[in-house]
Parts: sequence; structure tokens; C-alpha cells
Amino acid sequence: MSGGAVKCSCIWVFKLSLFVSSSNVFFFNPQYGIVLDAGSSRTTVYVYEWPAEKENNTGVVSQTFKCNVKGPGISSYGSSPEALAKPLDDCLNKVKERIPVHLHKNTSVYLGATAGMRLLRYGRNSNYSVFLASIQNYFRAQPFEFRGAQIITGPEEGVYGWITANYLMGNFLEVTWVHPYRKDTMGALDLGGASTQISFIPEDSEEHFNSTLQVKLYGYNYNVYTHSYQCYGRDEAEKRLLALLLQKSNGSANVDNPCYPQNYNTALTMKYFFGSLCTHSLRPANYYPNQLVNFHGTGDPGLCQEMVSLLFNFTACRDREDCPFNGIHQPKAKGNFVAFSGFYYTINALNLSGHFSLDDFNSSMWFFCSQSWLQFMLPKFEETYARSYCFSANFIYYLLVHGYNFNAETWPQIHFQKEVGNSSIAWSLGYMLSLTNMIPAEGKLIQLPLKPSLFAGLLIFLTATALLCLLFLVYLCIASHNQKNIPRVEHVFIPE
Repeated sequence: MSGGAVKCSCIWVFKLSLFVSSSNVFFFNPQYGIVLDAGSSRTTVYVYEWPAEKENNTGVVSQTFKCNVKGPGISSYGSSPEALAKPLDDCLNKVKERIPVHLHKNTSVYLGATAGMRLLRYGRNSNYSVFLASIQNYFRAQPFEFRGAQIITGPEEGVYGWITANYLMGNFLEVTWVHPYRKDTMGALDLGGASTQISFIPEDSEEHFNSTLQVKLYGYNYNVYTHSYQCYGRDEAEKRLLALLLQKSNGSANVDNPCYPQNYNTALTMKYFFGSLCTHSLRPANYYPNQLVNFHGTGDPGLCQEMVSLLFNFTACRDREDCPFNGIHQPKAKGNFVAFSGFYYTINALNLSGHFSLDDFNSSMWFFCSQSWLQFMLPKFEETYARSYCFSANFIYYLLVHGYNFNAETWPQIHFQKEVGNSSIAWSLGYMLSLTNMIPAEGKLIQLPLKPSLFAGLLIFLTATALLCLLFLVYLCIASHNQKNIPRVEHVFIPE
């Protein structure tokens, strides 16, 4: 083989690789999906994108847009559903700009309502059916393909959050030559406005089979323990605290709140904290919905912690190890966990991030709760959130340490995180992946006519052969180059 032929071969291979890689770029065929997370405190619109030809490969779905709908959660519009249209329009108009017009009709929209709507349904609100019908009519008038509005259960919310976290972290599939390999998964801790969820795979799944949900992904069974605590979301838990403080003040119109910052004052109607199903049993006999109660912040971290402890029923378990609080069975928390949503935002307010020691958390919480209202940077936080972060921190401490039994040794295994890459960790992605079957139950196997050991040996042989061929080509290139550099000697023949 001549040097010119070798050079041409190398150039041809290089050009071919460029063509293949560039074709992946120019022929990218995106698909989109929209999920509305209709929570108790607010509604968030997520737009997801993925290449159409790679639907069943993990890690290919990414979040391309997120929009927080202005105003409270949709359950707050129960008596006037028509008022929800305007704030939804603001977000959906932005979504329409993000997604190419010719793909609108093929883009599915899913609305999942969580604990706020569950409470509305449990309360047998007379407007509940009319409200759902109004939402469905609104979305059917949009250019997208509306797939329905659904109130998801607490366990579903927990499992979808667990799926999202592990999907984004690539824990479901590690591509190998023969079979996807099952990796270790992370537990998921979600804190919403009206409920909180814990989801993880227990040490012995068989022993806790009756308290786990079986999820089949890529041919593997995952027995996931999950529990959702209704009324233990951040907002509903704080309403219960306010109700307890009023109860302890013997119905006084002026109440000290040790969890509010020093010198912070606010007036709240009784309906604000007694209007919820979570505080219904705490209503006083002389309940007047529009009566104002003045709350004065004292910034007392010790007393705040004492009051927060009253929100948990630790006696119902009767010292059983597998029962943390409220009489609910829970296996021992195992492995690493990711804590998102309300967990992350509270930790961020304490100026902490990632994972850290329990001592660091306690010292940051104590310092934060001892501040006066004037020391708060209101431009950084909205007032309703800023005044409640001390309560949230103490609530998280009691929930994780005394509720889920994390301790100084296992606390660093909790990673407080908002997103992976540019994708938010939220149940919404797991919800869409499940409804669209984008994570197949059965893994893709490469059917081989050989035993795995023989196939591995053949693979090594072919790799070694390819390397030898490459070395031979390099040798030919060098030999050809050296041949060109040898000086040519002209022989002169003299006739005799």
C-alpha cells in the first residue's frame, strides 16, 4: 500500500466521522411535553424536551422552560375557577413562544394536582366538580393536546419524585454491552405546602413488602417504601402552629409567636389558619372567620422548637423502632437521600447548601431564629416566606431527626438540592415519564448467540485486532515518509 493510499484512507475515515456527527445535529427531531404541577401554594408549568428517536433512553429528557403561575395554588380558586384563566394565560403564552408552532398540536399537556386539591376533595367542597370541569374546558381550548387533569395520591406523588431524582442522576440505567446494570438509587424527601413525602428502597424489601410499592423499570423491580403525610406540608403545618398558639393564649386577640422574628407584627384572620381541613379540629367554639388575630414575633428559637414538637404525635408509636410518629410504619432510612422543594428553599435561606453536618444546621438555625425583623433582607425574600423560615427550619429538624430518625451520623447523607443540571427535581418529570411510558418496564437486551463469557473474549480479540491494524497503518505511514526522504542516486553508464 502506498503512502498516498494510507493518507487518503485516514482522510476518508475523518470525513465520514464528521458527516455522522453533523447529521446528528442537523436532523435533531425534538418532541415536547408540558406538565402543570398544581400544588397547594402555587402552580408551576414545566416544559420538557427530548429527541423523538431516543424516547426510551435514560437521561435524554431535559427541562427547557419553567414558569411559576402568579397567585396562590389552584385549590384557592375553588369558589371562582374563572379567575384562574388570567394567571395561567401569562405562563402558557410564554410556553407557546418556546415550542415551535407546528409542534403545538402534537405536544401533550398534563395537569397533576396534589395535596391542596386532595384537601378540597376530602372536604367535599360543593364546587369541586365544577372547578375540575372549568380547568378541563380551559385547557381544551389551548392549541396543545390536553391529556386531562388528575388529582394524584400522596404515594404517587412520593414515587414520582423518587423516579425524577434518580432519572436525572442517571441511576436507572448504565449502558453495558449485554444488559443495563442496576445501580444504587437515592431516597427522595419532598416538602410541599400541604404534605410531605419520604420515598426510598429499604434494607430488606421483602420484609417490608406490604408497605412498599413495586416499580418496574428497565427490567428491574424496585420495591419503594413511600409515605405521604397530609397536613405536614410547610404551609399547613404552620397553620396548625398558629392555631395551637391561639389556643394556648386562651383566645386572646394578641398572641406571641416565638417562631416569628423579633419585633415582627402581622394581623391574620381566623379563616387564614382555621379555614383549612388540617386545623378544623382546633377551631374554638367562638370561631369567627373574619376576626383578626395579632401575632407578635419574639424570635425565641428554644420556645419555637418546643411548640413545633407539639405538631408530631410521638406517643402513638409506643416506642416501636419501625414507627417514627403518628402511628405510621416506616423501615429504617437507608443510604443517600436528596431533599428538594421546601427542604431546599429553607436550607438556602439559612445560607447552607449541599450536604453538611447536623451541628452546622443547628447552629445556623439558632442564629437565624434569633435575628430581629430589621435584620432580614426583605428584597431577598418575600415577607410571607421570610417571617416563616425559622418555623420551617425547626419543622424540618423535627421531621428529619425525630420523625424519620436521621442522626448526626446519617444527616450528612442528605443532599439538599434544587435541580440536576437545568432540570428541577420535582414529581412532575416522573409523572410525565410514567404516563408516556418513556421509561420502559422491560430493559433492552442485546440477544447474542454466544455465552456472555465467550462474547467478552471475542470482544477483547476484536479490540486487540483493531489496535494491531492501527499500529500497522501507523508503521506504513512512517515507512512511506522515510522512503521519501532517502536521497536518490543517479547512475551514469559509460559505454565501453
